[in-house]
Amino acid sequence: MEHYLFCFLAIVLMFTQKLIAADGNEINVGAILDETCRIGKEERVAMQLAIEDFNGDNTNRSLIQLLIRYSHREPFQAALAAKELINRQVKAILGPQSWEEASLVADVLGSKNQIPLLSFSDSAPEWAPERWPFMLQASPNKYAQIRAIVDIVQSWEWHQVTLIYEDKDSSFAGLMPHLSDALHEVGAEISHVLALPPFASSSSSLSKELGRLKRRQCRVFVVHLSFPLAVRLFTKAKKMKMMEKGYVWIATDAFTSLVHSINASVFYSMQGVLGVKGYFPDNELRFQVFYERFRRRFRSEYPEENNHEPGMFAVQAYDAMKAVVLAIRESNKGGQDLLEKILASNFDGLAGKFHFINQKLAPMHTFQIINVMGRSYGELGFWSDGLGFSENITASGATYKSSMKDLGQVLWPGGPRSTPRGWNLATDDDAKPLRIGVPSESTFKQYVAVEFDQLQNSTSFKGYAIELFKASVQKLPFYLPYEFIPFEGKYTDLVKKIHLKNFDAAVGDIAIVANRFEYAEFTVPYTESQLVMVVPLRSKSSSKAWLFARPFTKAMWILIFTINVYNGFVVWLIERNHSSDLRGSFLNQMGTLVSLSFTTLFSLQGAKLHSNLSRMAMVVWLFVALIITQTYTANLSTILTVSGLVPAIDSIESLQASDALVGHFGVSFVAKYLEEVLHFKPRNMKNYSSPEDCAKELRNGGIEAVFLEKPIAKLFLARFCWGFAIAGPSFKVGGFAFAFAKGSPLLHEVTEALVKVTESGELQELEKAMIGSQKCVVNQEESSELEDETFSLSPSSFWMLFIITGGTSTLALLIYVFYYKHKIQEFGLVHGIVWMLMYFDVVRRWKHHENQLSRAQRLHANDHEAPSPRNSSTTASRIVNSSLAIDSMP
Repeated sequence: MEHYLFCFLAIVLMFTQKLIAADGNEINVGAILDETCRIGKEERVAMQLAIEDFNGDNTNRSLIQLLIRYSHREPFQAALAAKELINRQVKAILGPQSWEEASLVADVLGSKNQIPLLSFSDSAPEWAPERWPFMLQASPNKYAQIRAIVDIVQSWEWHQVTLIYEDKDSSFAGLMPHLSDALHEVGAEISHVLALPPFASSSSSLSKELGRLKRRQCRVFVVHLSFPLAVRLFTKAKKMKMMEKGYVWIATDAFTSLVHSINASVFYSMQGVLGVKGYFPDNELRFQVFYERFRRRFRSEYPEENNHEPGMFAVQAYDAMKAVVLAIRESNKGGQDLLEKILASNFDGLAGKFHFINQKLAPMHTFQIINVMGRSYGELGFWSDGLGFSENITASGATYKSSMKDLGQVLWPGGPRSTPRGWNLATDDDAKPLRIGVPSESTFKQYVAVEFDQLQNSTSFKGYAIELFKASVQKLPFYLPYEFIPFEGKYTDLVKKIHLKNFDAAVGDIAIVANRFEYAEFTVPYTESQLVMVVPLRSKSSSKAWLFARPFTKAMWILIFTINVYNGFVVWLIERNHSSDLRGSFLNQMGTLVSLSFTTLFSLQGAKLHSNLSRMAMVVWLFVALIITQTYTANLSTILTVSGLVPAIDSIESLQASDALVGHFGVSFVAKYLEEVLHFKPRNMKNYSSPEDCAKELRNGGIEAVFLEKPIAKLFLARFCWGFAIAGPSFKVGGFAFAFAKGSPLLHEVTEALVKVTESGELQELEKAMIGSQKCVVNQEESSELEDETFSLSPSSFWMLFIITGGTSTLALLIYVFYYKHKIQEFGLVHGIVWMLMYFDVVRRWKHHENQLSRAQRLHANDHEAPSPRNSSTTASRIVNSSLAIDSMP
């Protein structure tokens, strides 16, 4: 039923066209196409539908007849077709597809024919409108897709790409300079370019070229080929195992605009391919109507095709023909008037807004990001120029991101979920190892030492930077062959050699400087990023009259004096009853006490002491005095050496104000920094090639200061550790790093390995082994701490010692006082009892003698004489002597 209805409508349309033709208003419009390819087929059907839509409108009084001629992609055939169409008096010509065909057709038309030519080539040069005023570019410029490709590369942090393009016409070759410039802006580059001939159908030639790419380092391929050649390329890459893990394929619009026509077998060879595809709104009603009509017509005319859906080329051809027929409706004159009407076109076409800017269709700004998966392809999202990536492009719900990672999971070739790193080590049989330049004129050989052995005719490379690079290479997840090459000259010239491809990288004490980024890129710095000033030291104190008193505070001195006097008093008090030297007048005893207090600091004098109590007090005090004197000596030495030395210069301003000479080492960037940043005059700067000469001049006053990078300053102070110090402010610089070629994929890998070396502690071990311990180094923070710290010791450091000696002396004094007080009291009691006993004995004896005398007088009154008093006095004398003996007891 549908077939009969279609036939009826066709008969009605033919009848209507005949009526219009009979009326004499038939207008011819020409088209030059290539019906041998899918693009020409889609364009032919789309133009026919546009003509039918115009002729089917009853308001039109003219009938447009489409005259199609075929060029088979040959410029000469296109020129012949143009002449034939001119003879048929066409009002306008649409096509051809390539710029070479279009330019030759424009020459054939010339300016005298005044026939508008709407070319479907999207790469017309800027000067084309001036040479061919009647030629219009009816295909939008798609160079914006380059920005989409570059944003994809940047999103996944790839730094090199290989461009594969068809060496056919300017529309393909013209992509390369735009892509190169855009990649350069994001720190990437085109590492290799492969130009394939238009008919590279030979399997051996494709295999040869792909084999070369496979052996190269880069694994990110941007494919800008026509549809047939791209299909052959992907099929061959699949057979050569280049559609596996680690590879990245990105196809441009030249191929993806026809991806809807691919059969399932071709999709099998393209799993994981990313594509940038021109976008047109396919959800509008007018497109749905066009879609159904196109499928029916295309199926009927090209049944051999597997897919009958319209693509970008079909909707563009429909819009271009619509612009021509609308202009013809407004003007039947043709020529300049028709050209102006076409240029004034402004309508919403199937492909989007249709209007011309400087005789070129407005460029396309939105592209789809597609990913081949399974038996078809998936739409990951969209990319809009100036906005970025988004999952949709609706006016209200679009959310734009700068990275493609936000679009979701990508199916990569080989099926891994992890992002390919985009490169691999070259596998050429004749591939050379990485060429690494090493500076041979490094001032400090601890960092880089290049030594040539004439006997063995070999060069050895040693030093901290060399060993650190070797340790980083060992952390890489792959084997990296390399060779060191000595370089004589300035460090900036060494970095330039990387840019000139003489070296692949540079290793050594290479500072990160802004102007060197023009030639190379750097890893993270592996040293401190500072520029410092090293100056000689001078004495801090101009007067040293009271320097001897600085080891102790005033409170400490007072406490020492007090405890000395106290201990001397205790000894004097205990020993005064045993030595006549401790007796005498008051002044004599005071002098003896003071002398005894301080002489015991240096000798025990045990032979002169008679009491154990005084010996006990003196031994403890002598022990404490020994500790105090040793502490005093040590602290005084410290004050005389460390605390007494300060930097001779403490600021940059003082150097500049005094017009002083400063030093630096010649092969570094410091000279330029001193002149351009710190504003030192060149005549006040001296260049040194050895640290010994610099140290000598610094000591002798030949220069006032020397400016060094912080790691170099550490080495300088380690070698000349007395008399120099870091002073003044430090200046932030880049530090030392390894240099690589711009866009080198090794940069990220080596940087990551260097960080691993740092985190594992190997960096510190290498620094200790190669540079040595920095015990003598006095950095800025330590200098300020030494200046602020006081070296005078207070009693808080010796409280326990003073308590011990004071407590010992006090204990001796208490024992002495209590013991002898008890002894005196005991002596007084005994003395009283003795005198009492003596008294009673004397009285008893006296009474006894008196009784005996009375009895004798009574019995022998007459016969005997009275008793002699001598016996009584003798007894009394014995009693008195006994009493005196008691008095003399100690």
